[in-house]
Amino acid sequence: MKIVVMKFGGTSVANVEKIKNVAKTVKNQAKKHKVLVVLSAMAGVTNQLQSYVDEVNIYFEDQILSSNDSDLIMTSGEQVTIGLLSMILNHQNIKSIPLLGWQIPIITDTNYSKSKILNIENKNIHKYFETNDVIVLAGFQGINTEGKITSLGRGGSDTSAVAIAASLNAERCDIYTDVEGVFTTDPNIDSSAKKIDKLAYEEMLEMSSAGAKVLQTRSVELAMKNNLTLQVLSSLTNSEGSYIVNENQLIEKEIVSGVSYSVNDSKLSISGIPDKPGISAKIFGLMAKANINVDMIVQNISQDGINANMTFTVSTKDLDSAKKIIENQTQEINYTNLSTDSDIAKISVIGMGMMSQSGVAEKMFRTLAENKINILAISTSEIKISVLINKEYAKEAIKSLHNVYKLEKK
Repeated sequence: MKIVVMKFGGTSVANVEKIKNVAKTVKNQAKKHKVLVVLSAMAGVTNQLQSYVDEVNIYFEDQILSSNDSDLIMTSGEQVTIGLLSMILNHQNIKSIPLLGWQIPIITDTNYSKSKILNIENKNIHKYFETNDVIVLAGFQGINTEGKITSLGRGGSDTSAVAIAASLNAERCDIYTDVEGVFTTDPNIDSSAKKIDKLAYEEMLEMSSAGAKVLQTRSVELAMKNNLTLQVLSSLTNSEGSYIVNENQLIEKEIVSGVSYSVNDSKLSISGIPDKPGISAKIFGLMAKANINVDMIVQNISQDGINANMTFTVSTKDLDSAKKIIENQTQEINYTNLSTDSDIAKISVIGMGMMSQSGVAEKMFRTLAENKINILAISTSEIKISVLINKEYAKEAIKSLHNVYKLEKK
């Protein structure tokens, strides 16, 4: 049985008219394959649901509220879109069934709001396909080992789609968005940005982790682990999208493939830490226990040679939690000062060719210096260089780097 997985994001299902357009695309694929469609909630619905949860949390701020209740609320938006699409398909004589995550079931761990998928019951999916041409599945959700509804975190519908596609050994997984593919940078910031036809999993992974909003990082990791071809394409046009593939399928590896950015990070700086083994493990162990992802880390020895200073970044939504964790361990960590800064941007240049070419970092730093943009921190990998700068210079930095690496449309 040949299966294609298709995922449509919130902007693609923002209203009934757009869901009708999705039905046309699904109908065309259903002529050739069995199709499993993964849907997000309508654009803006998840934000609205989050505002309801936040309102209740603020009102009862001194009480411990159930994360299970929150996830149950946050995953309700997808139920509407899958029902509407399935209804339209059935009216068009395409046999379809709408399913929620627990009906498969998609089994997750018990980390609410950031759950990880543990298992997917393939035999049930194949059973549904015996009597249906299309399965319309609610993305972003599952059921944990305690039988409670869980959510996979923002962008979790991508993860749902890729996990299902990998589990079913699908021919490919098409991710439909409101853009025509992956671009060399954000076209809203630099109109000269061009669509990338093919890029490696590693490049897409670095772009996603560096702030590119096209695909969720976890979904790219899953695709790479299972050697699953992804296509990112627009639900509004018929043009071919960008393919994310194994690097062996790339004919030529670009030195720099793109410039990504994030303005959703915050910086924590701890000064006066005793320079002795175990302190870093203590700090980042606390972050890991709270399920807070740490990105850039910079540590240096203070002038007295006894103490150290440490700076690291977390997602801005986790800043308050990270700050409280450190403050609650003041005596144990034994630091002298803690400061935070949310007025920052992370700018990254990414490309597989960086592994065999020198001078990429020098060109980046020189370009920023020529534009009088100060670098606050630096981190690197084999195919990525990231810097922290003040947020007010983000657009200028993106445009100048995009230009200096000659990434514009020809």
